[in-house]
Amino acid sequence: MKTECVGDYVKLRGKTYPCTVSLTMDLVGGKWKAVILYHLMDQPKRYNELRKEMPAITEMTLSLQLKQLEKDGLVQRKVYGKKPPVKVVYSLTGLGKTLVPLLEAITQWGNQVVSDSGEFIKAS
Repeated sequence: MKTECVGDYVKLRGKTYPCTVSLTMDLVGGKWKAVILYHLMDQPKRYNELRKEMPAITEMTLSLQLKQLEKDGLVQRKVYGKKPPVKVVYSLTGLGKTLVPLLEAITQWGNQVVSDSGEFIKAS
């Protein structure tokens, strides 16, 4: 029997899932979560740096996704200073860093698919 199917359900931080794949997809699934994590893999970044690296994401979506990733324990938000303008930096937590091999595998797979069947397009 597969490890993820030993019980009927799995539980993390009070939330119940039918399996570990469901848990993982809840944490990193969707259009933007993995992309945000990918951009934080190499170094911490400020909000505006993330916006520049992901021009297609709306400010509201980026803000909501960062809050969700922080709540799920994958991203840390650190505030420097006490009065505006404050400096806010986002980085991967220890748990978030454990996703780096997965993010690298997803990136490699996507690059291979585009190399085989698509094309890389430079922004104009």
